[in-house]
Amino acid sequence: MADVKIVSLTKTFGDVVAVDDMSIEIKDREFFVLLGPTGAGKTTTLRLVAGLEKQDKGDILFDGRPINDLTPAVRDVAFVFQYYTLYPHYTVRQNLEFPLKSRMRSFTRQEIDKKVEEVAKTLHIDHLIDRATVNLSGGEMQRVALGRAMVRTPKVFLMDEPLSNLDAKLREEMRSEISRLHFDLGSTFFYVTHDQVEAMTMGDRVAVLNDGRILQVGTPDEIYNRPKEVFVAKFVGSPAINLHDARIKADTLLIGKDELVLTLTGPQKKALKGYKKDTVTFGIRPEDIEVRREKREKAFRCKVYFTQSMGAEDILNLKVDSVTCRALAAPRLLIKLGESVSASFDMNRAHLFDSETSECIL
Repeated sequence: MADVKIVSLTKTFGDVVAVDDMSIEIKDREFFVLLGPTGAGKTTTLRLVAGLEKQDKGDILFDGRPINDLTPAVRDVAFVFQYYTLYPHYTVRQNLEFPLKSRMRSFTRQEIDKKVEEVAKTLHIDHLIDRATVNLSGGEMQRVALGRAMVRTPKVFLMDEPLSNLDAKLREEMRSEISRLHFDLGSTFFYVTHDQVEAMTMGDRVAVLNDGRILQVGTPDEIYNRPKEVFVAKFVGSPAINLHDARIKADTLLIGKDELVLTLTGPQKKALKGYKKDTVTFGIRPEDIEVRREKREKAFRCKVYFTQSMGAEDILNLKVDSVTCRALAAPRLLIKLGESVSASFDMNRAHLFDSETSECIL
């Protein structure tokens, strides 16, 4: 096990900056997730930590010791790839044994057999031990790939979107499986994904990456409830946050053609006191808009123009004249397409962002 420190890491490919002056610290035994869209630089970061790529600038340290000049083999990391990278005509046992037969290691046959059996039981693949991996399902192959990483008890596990090729039900099962493994092994996990559900349900801390730059690092709660900029607010959350350009007028925000007039809270007024611009980006999550049929004071009358049933909740697409937004409602309300409803915005849960820099004001 090890803590990992990345300091001012930069990597370019020609004119493309894949990793841009990245600095993060992963604590010993932490499950740390790097979250970002395709092309953000996530895989490149993992490859740099593994030693499969060489950085242009910056340092990588394990337990305070620089590893910049160490080969991948000496770094003692285990890399679980997006594509399983198994030997298809080897059996499960042979795939699990393979890392232990390296010339750099000196395990006896008994030690290898014992380790393979332990890992196979932990991952619930002991009944498949003599089956060729070409005959396994996707979920079974991913378990074997995890097992092949586990047999070596490395300092750091590096996982590059290991669940992206699985179907939705299997992804859910494997999320729980990997979280359980992390708890049982007590190892340092550095996990990369574009899937916000994976990041929020599995990570102790999450770093949001875009265009090679770290935008925010925090716990899942901090990332979701206190996004530091618009991209983070948009990328995390499903259904997505509602974002609107708003004009500041006295103690209110005006949205659209003044169809929505929202009263600022005390903390919001205080935060805007030194703000020199007359517009902000207003954000509110769908669960912070309460929808009812009856008319209420300070609520807006809206028309439901689209609905999506998610089973446990309904997503309502609402329209107030030219302004549209998404809200969540309980299915028991049986709100139908075309209905007129009242919507109340919980301004204590709203977010304000600088209209030019996209950075959070409050």
